[in-house]
Amino acid sequence: MGGASLVVGPLLVLTGVLLRLRFDFFFPAQLSAYEHHPDLMRASYGLVAAGWVLLWPGVALLAARIGDRFRELAVWGGTLTVLGLFARAFHAGVDHLAFQLATVRGASSAAHTVSEAYGAFHVFSTLNAAVMGGWVLLAVGAHRSRVLGPLRATALGLASAMPLGVLKGTTAWSVAAAAGLCVALVPLGVAALRTGPTPRTATVVGKLLLVSAVGTAMFFFGQAG
Repeated sequence: MGGASLVVGPLLVLTGVLLRLRFDFFFPAQLSAYEHHPDLMRASYGLVAAGWVLLWPGVALLAARIGDRFRELAVWGGTLTVLGLFARAFHAGVDHLAFQLATVRGASSAAHTVSEAYGAFHVFSTLNAAVMGGWVLLAVGAHRSRVLGPLRATALGLASAMPLGVLKGTTAWSVAAAAGLCVALVPLGVAALRTGPTPRTATVVGKLLLVSAVGTAMFFFGQAG
């Protein structure tokens, strides 16, 4: 789970970030882009949200490896990073609601509503520091414990530069942060998958079929409300 998370999560985030690269960063332009390119923007925001959520097992694996030598860094870095992932999932929910407003009332009306409510307090607002700081602590811990070399640890720290909040588009920092995640974590995930126990082909096929069946059932259950 951890290895697959480290491979898939960063790639989803990078793909989603690149899909909205051509649109302006601020929320009125993001809502306008959704009005004119709904499928593209749904894919972009959906991939980024899924990437952040799927990263939690990988963060747990990385923290566990750091903890073999630096327990405190592992505990605080891992905890803050996962809390930051929760905050990003909350932001993704607000993004979804804003896009539905754009569908129902138009981008201009949705932008007005968002601007009136922007900055309103919510319990997840207290996690903004965790969104950024967790990755820095993990990067320091990964370097000191030699789980990652200096270059890849620095790349991991770049994840803290990813803009946070609601309806954020793509900037150069967004691309750097997402690319940093890929450079730092994808090779670690591949190594974890290679060094783990190798299941039989029949076991792999059976689990893939089971996951597909359960995923399909969960999809229709979710659509039923």
